[in-house]
Amino acid sequence: MTKASFLALLITALFATHSAAQIYKTTDANGNVVFTDQPPAGTTASEQVDLQQTNTTPAVAPRAPSTPEPREPEPTPIEVSITSPANETTIPMGGGMFDVSATATPGVRPGQTLQLLLDGTPKGAPQTGTLWQLENVFRGAHDLSVRLIDSSGEVIATSNSVRVYVLRPGLN
Repeated sequence: MTKASFLALLITALFATHSAAQIYKTTDANGNVVFTDQPPAGTTASEQVDLQQTNTTPAVAPRAPSTPEPREPEPTPIEVSITSPANETTIPMGGGMFDVSATATPGVRPGQTLQLLLDGTPKGAPQTGTLWQLENVFRGAHDLSVRLIDSSGEVIATSNSVRVYVLRPGLN
């Protein structure tokens, strides 16, 4: 064992002992520095080493690994829109017949239905489909909208209104 490793081992052992223990430093006949807990016998050339108190801190209680709180997914906005006919469309002569189609985002879920409104009045029964075929719509301007309704009859979302103009021959 080398002198440096012995010294390091000795110093480590010294710091590990209780702070009330006394340490002595001497130099042997070969010039090696020796640390002991008792003064060497027959020598007066030992030096008492005063060690400073070792810094300590209480142990920290281990914590369980933290898991992030599960977050509720952001609700997907529910939207309903009429895709056809476009706003301000003129329906040509032909008996007031035309199709209305709509979309619902994120889609019509189980228990939900769509209701077509013509001038604010329900047209037909609520349905899960997104296509309506209208017949015999009187001439003039008409406002169309679609509502998404849940199983209890509550309106979840309503589309923007689309205005159509129906042309029909009139009788004079």
